[in-house]
Amino acid sequence: MYDAFFARFFYDTASTKAEQALLPFGILTWKMNQEITVELACLDLEGVLIPEIWIAFAEKTGIEELKATTRDIPDYDVLMKQRLRILDEHGYGLPAIQEVIGTLDPLPGAREFLDWLRERFQVVILSDTFYEFAMPLMKKLGYPALLCHKLEVAESGQITNYLLRQRDPKRQSVRAFQLLNYRVIAAGDSYNDTTMLGQAEAGILFHAPQNVIEEFPQYPAVHEFEDLKKEFLKASAVHSN
Repeated sequence: MYDAFFARFFYDTASTKAEQALLPFGILTWKMNQEITVELACLDLEGVLIPEIWIAFAEKTGIEELKATTRDIPDYDVLMKQRLRILDEHGYGLPAIQEVIGTLDPLPGAREFLDWLRERFQVVILSDTFYEFAMPLMKKLGYPALLCHKLEVAESGQITNYLLRQRDPKRQSVRAFQLLNYRVIAAGDSYNDTTMLGQAEAGILFHAPQNVIEEFPQYPAVHEFEDLKKEFLKASAVHSN
């Protein structure tokens, strides 16, 4: 069957008039040899560009149990159920957390690093945070693209549930970008980033704790933005050192 859409595409990209003339008859076998390499940088958010929100809230309230993050508990469902239980026990809801978030700023050098990165790569933030938490800090970062989750919140402000965008969302996002022919370089700091790093063409640990670095020695580990820049350039197939 003659497909007008694809014929139009191939007509526009065929290199000679002779090739264009043969396309409607199915005579020309098109070889996709004109693909370009477009690189996408995928970054975790908390601990990489901004402070850990739950740790900041724990320090404000004095609730030590809320300092646990995916650096400590790899299973995100277990971690979030623990967090919601603790919030209920202490009577805290979304407004109290947002009040603390309003006092936070990006990590020193994060905005400058992000600007540097966006000059050289397409950039997407892949995070297990929630839009209800992240948006004030996205403004301070220049509103980069952010893929994360949402919360269910009662009229009283109580957080009643969390809604994942999908299971293993960071890895699935990288996989989807690869299906769009992006070459992905990813950076993160925690257990929940490691499947993303593994799926990407190149993975980098940034600000990772020693237990994560030791468990995943296949990824270069750096702690300063200048060193992270070097790792991105080293991993790039487009940009040179």
